[in-house]
Amino acid sequence: MHTVIVGGGKLVYFLSRTFLAKGYQVTLVNRSEAECRWLARQSKATVVFGDGSDPRILQEAGAATAEAVLAATPNDEDNLVICQLASLRFGVPRTLALVNDPDNEATFQKLGVTTAFSTTHLVSSLIEQRAGFEEITAMTSVAEGKVNVTEVLVRPTSPVAGRALVDVQLPANSLIACILRDSEAIVPRGSTILNPMDRLIVITLPENHGQVLRALTGDDT
Repeated sequence: MHTVIVGGGKLVYFLSRTFLAKGYQVTLVNRSEAECRWLARQSKATVVFGDGSDPRILQEAGAATAEAVLAATPNDEDNLVICQLASLRFGVPRTLALVNDPDNEATFQKLGVTTAFSTTHLVSSLIEQRAGFEEITAMTSVAEGKVNVTEVLVRPTSPVAGRALVDVQLPANSLIACILRDSEAIVPRGSTILNPMDRLIVITLPENHGQVLRALTGDDT
């Protein structure tokens, strides 16, 4: 999979490192010559010096053969232009944009950007959903933010510890999909007992996420 990332800084570096580890072909585009040199030294990705909102630079970066273009510059207008060029001019099937101002998120989506993600919303959501829940060991969003997948540790004091799954009352549109117990992964049934120190893989919607966690952890904060 060929992915073009436009932007710079540690975010772009770590994204490129993650994609390269997955076996992707990665091209980085940055308008700072000094940062290009730094990225070239630190990463095995191909680095292109230039303005990613310039179609000639995108073409040089291989946008015509890319399967995804990620615009992660500090400027929302540039990110929008990059994604539109990638989609409309080069036919890139998947475009993703960093939205620095969360008020612009809806506009990006209306204008056809496949995925627009706001760091402000991500961070505030993490703080809101994780504050007070020491049992939460991992959380991610899938389906473009429509579904949360969370790993929750069952402590001895948890209200669900020692109870059968059928007796655990969770809000609608939520599911305990898997139990990680020692080195074993268990797909639970109604009769499955939730033991202390089990790790539950829980699927929720953003709107009921906090309510589900409170039901599992007993934390009212």
